[in-house]
Amino acid sequence: MAVDAPARPAPAKARGGLRHRLAERGVDRVLLLLLPALLIVVLLFLYPMMYGVGLSLQPMHGGGALTNYREFFQDSYQRSTVWKTLRLALPAALINVGASVPIAYRLRGRFRGRRLLTAVLVLPVTLGTVLVADGILRYLGPKGWFNRVLLDIGLADHPVRLIYNYWGVLFSLLITGFPFAFLLVLAYMSGIDPTLERAAATLGAGPWQRMRRVVLPLLAPGLATTFVLAFVLAFSVFPSANLVGQPAGETRVMAIAAYQAAFEKYDYSMASTIAVLMGLFELLVISVTLLLRGRLYTGPATGGKGS
Repeated sequence: MAVDAPARPAPAKARGGLRHRLAERGVDRVLLLLLPALLIVVLLFLYPMMYGVGLSLQPMHGGGALTNYREFFQDSYQRSTVWKTLRLALPAALINVGASVPIAYRLRGRFRGRRLLTAVLVLPVTLGTVLVADGILRYLGPKGWFNRVLLDIGLADHPVRLIYNYWGVLFSLLITGFPFAFLLVLAYMSGIDPTLERAAATLGAGPWQRMRRVVLPLLAPGLATTFVLAFVLAFSVFPSANLVGQPAGETRVMAIAAYQAAFEKYDYSMASTIAVLMGLFELLVISVTLLLRGRLYTGPATGGKGS
C-alpha cells in the first residue's frame, strides 16, 4: 500500500511586499502621499523659478551671462528700486506685526463682543487692494474727509498730501497687511497656556514682567514667522504703488520695474533678472530674521536670553 509523501511547506517569498521593502529602507509608506504635493511644487514653483533664472542669464542684446545683473546695478534709476521697495516693505511689516501683538493679547480671552471685534479687524482683508486704494484716494485726498476736518478745525492751512506719494502706499500696505498679521499672531497667542502667566503672577511678576519673560519668549518664533510672511507680502507690492503712489518716482518699486521691462520694453530677460533679484533680497531679509531669532530666542526652559 502506497504511503502519501508528507506535504511540503510553501516556499517563503523571496521578497516581501512593497510595504516591507520600503520599511527595510527606512521609508514609511505614508510618505508616498507627499508625491502629489511634491509634483505640484516642482511644476508650479521649481520649474518656473529655474526657467526664470535661466532666462535672466540670456540677455536680449547679447553679452555675458551676468550682463543683465551688471546693467541693473550700474543704472541708478533701476538700482534705486531696491531701496524704495525695502523702504516700504520693512516698516509695513514691522508696524503690522508690532500692532498685532497688544491687540491679539487682549483678544485672546473670552469676553462679550470678541467675535464681532475680531471680524471688524479682519474685514479689510476681504476688500482687496484696488478697493482699499480707491477708499484711500477718497478719504485722504485733497477734498477728502480727513483734510476737510483738518481745515475746518484750523490744524492745517492747506490740504495735507497723503496720496500719490510714499505715505499713500504705506497706508495701503498697513490696511491690507494688518488683518493677515493679526490672524497669525492671534493664533500663536491663543496657543500659549494662560496658566503660565498665572503661575508667574503668583511668584510676584507684574504685567510687564509676565509679558517680557513668559509671553514674548514663547511668542518669538511665531512673531518671526509672521514678520517673514508679512514682509514677503509687502515686498511684492504692485497695485498700491501704481494707484496711490508715484510709480515713476518715490514708489517705483521692483515689481513695477519688472513689469515695465516685460510689457513696455518687451525685455523678458531683464524682467526675469529683476524678479530673481527680488527673490534674493527677500531671502536675505528672511535669513537675517531667522538668524536673529536663533540668537535672541533659546526657549524659556534653557535659561537663554529668551527666558
